[in-house]
Amino acid sequence: MTAADYPSAEREARVDDLHGHRVPDPYRWLEEAGDARTEAWQRAQDDLFSRYAEGLPGRDTFADRVAELLGAGAVDPPAWRGDREFRTRREPGQDHAVLSLRLPDGTRRVLVDPNALDPAGTTTLDHWAPSPSGRRLAYQLSTGGDEESRLYVLDVDTGELLDGPIDRCRYSPIAWPPDETELYYVRRLPADEVPAGEEQFHRRVYRHRLADTAPDVEVFGAGLDPTSYYGVEVSRDGRWLVLTASAGTAPRTDAWIVDLNGTNEPVEIQRGVDARVAPWVGRDGRLYLWTDRDAPRGRLVVTDPETPTAPHWQTLIPEDPEAVLEDIAILDDRVFPGDTDTRDQQLDRPLLAVLRTRHAVAELTLHDLATGAETAAVPLPGLGTVTGLTARRDGGHELWVGWTDHTTPPGVHRYDAATAELTLDERAPGQATAPAVQARQVTYTSHDGTTVRMFVLAPTAAVDGPRPTVLYGYGGFDVSLTPGYSATALAWVEAGGVWAVANLRGGSEEGEEWHRAGMREHKQNVFDDLHAAGDHLVAEGWTDRSGLAVMGGSNGGLLVGAAVTQRPQAYAAAVCSAPLLDMVRYERFGLGRTWSDEYGTADDPEELRWLLSYSPYHHVHPGVRYPAVLFTTFASDTRVDPLHARKMAAALQHASTANAPILLRTEADVGHGARSVRRTAVLAGDQLAFLAATLGGGPGDRVRY
Repeated sequence: MTAADYPSAEREARVDDLHGHRVPDPYRWLEEAGDARTEAWQRAQDDLFSRYAEGLPGRDTFADRVAELLGAGAVDPPAWRGDREFRTRREPGQDHAVLSLRLPDGTRRVLVDPNALDPAGTTTLDHWAPSPSGRRLAYQLSTGGDEESRLYVLDVDTGELLDGPIDRCRYSPIAWPPDETELYYVRRLPADEVPAGEEQFHRRVYRHRLADTAPDVEVFGAGLDPTSYYGVEVSRDGRWLVLTASAGTAPRTDAWIVDLNGTNEPVEIQRGVDARVAPWVGRDGRLYLWTDRDAPRGRLVVTDPETPTAPHWQTLIPEDPEAVLEDIAILDDRVFPGDTDTRDQQLDRPLLAVLRTRHAVAELTLHDLATGAETAAVPLPGLGTVTGLTARRDGGHELWVGWTDHTTPPGVHRYDAATAELTLDERAPGQATAPAVQARQVTYTSHDGTTVRMFVLAPTAAVDGPRPTVLYGYGGFDVSLTPGYSATALAWVEAGGVWAVANLRGGSEEGEEWHRAGMREHKQNVFDDLHAAGDHLVAEGWTDRSGLAVMGGSNGGLLVGAAVTQRPQAYAAAVCSAPLLDMVRYERFGLGRTWSDEYGTADDPEELRWLLSYSPYHHVHPGVRYPAVLFTTFASDTRVDPLHARKMAAALQHASTANAPILLRTEADVGHGARSVRRTAVLAGDQLAFLAATLGGGPGDRVRY
């Protein structure tokens, strides 16, 4: 395709003067989704993509195979309340997981089924929390991809809806006191109570009495940063309320504890410290805290709730120099006053299950709860990821371990600490057969000598390239890319390609220092790590330049945009999904304001310089042969506005001198997060068929569909 094949897009002579920098923005008008010009241009782009996609060989074959692989379903670890087991499970043919209750006799009863609520598949179950007895359930639903959760409360025994909907509960935790007549949750202030343009912010913690018409009581949050996200926990005995606050996505946490039987005033645990902390009060009455304070890979400390500050912290699980502390669970078989459980003591001492990731691979160990000393290692099934770790709320010697790897759909194992046996508790319910895939973890060296790791999935044990290769990355927000079941990756490898996942700086694979080495003024490290990954794949013979594609979404879409504009000759194709691309104006839209700690802000002259150094939209230059690019965006995305992809697509369509297509695929009624299985399969079919077609001759003909 050439510029003549693309919809016309006026290039305005708009230039902003920002701190002395002249910043052109010729496609500013494409920011307005409802503008008549934008709507006409978008319709033309939709038509262009539809005509192109109709001719893609393998489009339906890829989509069908992805759907078949997703048909394996998934199971999550249970949440226990007494002898009641709450669990989400996605059966073959279902778009979304269903929340059900399993009773002691083994019978299951469906509690919340998004598939039944909305056969179109646009309603998602965002969060759920059973009450301490398991007789009530708080849950949140959103529709159309907007992630605007509405909170409901269900009587588990009768199925009666007790309360709700309560709106504006996006990203709200839920905490139940023991009497179950009320709950704590987080909600945004009404739009008419906040400044214009800040409707997505200004959260508060509230206490809500069930079926009470009186206004909910605001508990916490007034006067704090308007972008703050809150956490809330109530101790098992109902005495302690623990609160946390983080301004946007900043890697810093402030925390407080409230004695609900005493002064009822928040007491600081940590405030104004450049570190994260996650506190909770255990069943033994002690205050436990996960923190990366003075420990970038994380440690576990403990103290008395009445002396919660750092000088009183005692390290229970110290930082490991090479593994990141992810989660813990306590196994103690203790019976407390009021408990109905009379099981025999089966452990000679209370234990602590400790989950770490070592270079992005999960490992699980047991420790003495009193001393923190390691007592045993729990053998996991292989090179994979623990998706969740749960134990009985009322104590016990059993541990449920969510598990997945590159070829295993999410299932659950059960570990019995009394017998030291790990057994399969519940596998994914479907029968989809994964292809024969060889997975390995390799290391390579980035531009500055840093060692970076990468997972490579291939059809063969030895390099027999060049093969068409997709290099996938994220590199931001402390997000770790660990081994996991990906129907898209498996379909690509089964067809003859290679799929590589790079653990770039900016993620959490190596702890908080790894994260900070890829944020703010260090963001270029992430892009250099990606370029080095591509160089390694070519040097090792997995692929060549004509067969190398790059792929990512959200912050990973920014990564792809930077790859395409910084080294257009290094990649033959790119799939850029829900991307951030205009880094000068990103804070003005969606949730962009909450990300300034990750990227920097254009309001600051020095930070603007960081952003301009790599902002993909501002590094598109006429006369360059850019690779083939497919932008995939979602019209209801309330996190990353589709305007980024619109502006970038227009810029590349104008600038590129290559015949490689620059396409924009926009999907309605879906957002940034959870989506139905059927939509996932169709999207993957389009993406993989685009990659297969645009990687061209050479290794491209090794993809069989």
